[in-house]
Amino acid sequence: MKNTTERKSIKVGATAIIWAFATGMMAICIPLVAISRSGIILPLAVILGASTSTVAIWRSGNQKALELSDNFQQQIEQRVRDLETICSSEDLDATRKFKQLEK
Repeated sequence: MKNTTERKSIKVGATAIIWAFATGMMAICIPLVAISRSGIILPLAVILGASTSTVAIWRSGNQKALELSDNFQQQIEQRVRDLETICSSEDLDATRKFKQLEK
C-alpha cells in the first residue's frame, strides 16, 4: 500500500510541476501572441504539451512495467555473475601460464 501511495504522490508532484511550467509558458504566450499575431496556436501547443505529459505520467508505472523491470534487473545480475566467473577462470589460466613460463 505504501508503494502505491508513494507512486501516486510522485505522479501528483510531477503533474504539479508540469502545470506550473505550463502556466508560466501561458503567461509568456500572452505578449508573444500579441506581437506575432499567431493567434491561438502557441497557447494551444502549451496546453496540448502539458496535457500529453500529464497523461503519459499517469499511465506510466503500472505493475507490469515494474515486473519487467525486476526481471531485467535479475537478468543483468545473472550476466554480471557469469562475467565474474569467466574472468576469474581466465585469471586462473593466466596464473598457470605464468608459473609454467617461470619454470
